[in-house]
Amino acid sequence: MEESELFTQSRHIITTCAQVGLSIAGAESLTGGRFVSTLVDVPGASAVVRGGLITYATDLKSRLAGGDADQLEETGPVDEVVAAQMAAGAARECVADIGVACTGVAGPEAQDGKPVGLVYTAIAFAGKAQVSEHHFAGDRGTVRNLTVAAMMSDLDDFVARLAFGPAGNDAEGS
Repeated sequence: MEESELFTQSRHIITTCAQVGLSIAGAESLTGGRFVSTLVDVPGASAVVRGGLITYATDLKSRLAGGDADQLEETGPVDEVVAAQMAAGAARECVADIGVACTGVAGPEAQDGKPVGLVYTAIAFAGKAQVSEHHFAGDRGTVRNLTVAAMMSDLDDFVARLAFGPAGNDAEGS
């Protein structure tokens, strides 16, 4: 996804959240803050974006984002449960309605037996989380960029469903 497309999608997310009074926070690992940075490129984002946690180190996934230490020990940081816990932790710690998180392997080498390109993204809202598993191909930069694009796309769809009902994006054109 090109930067102009990301900006357009970010603007749509910010506008929709502002209209319905929702706030967003992020917990990012492999993207190192790019997700929240992309959101705040939109003028007026401060009405929606509460903040973000950069939890690149495994211990910070627990200490800052509320990931269960036993879970992290058992599965490692690249795990769907960890992603869900990070999203919920971002929402809780930043006092936001929606938490969005990512954890994965950008490369250049596998990590803890997990292949390069394996990424989990999660969205937490109202005590529940939805997690997506991705298998991205490409170099380190490509995996990181594709992760941000996936987070934006998932969040855009999620926010549209919250704001406009099950029809989501289709409803806004009506």
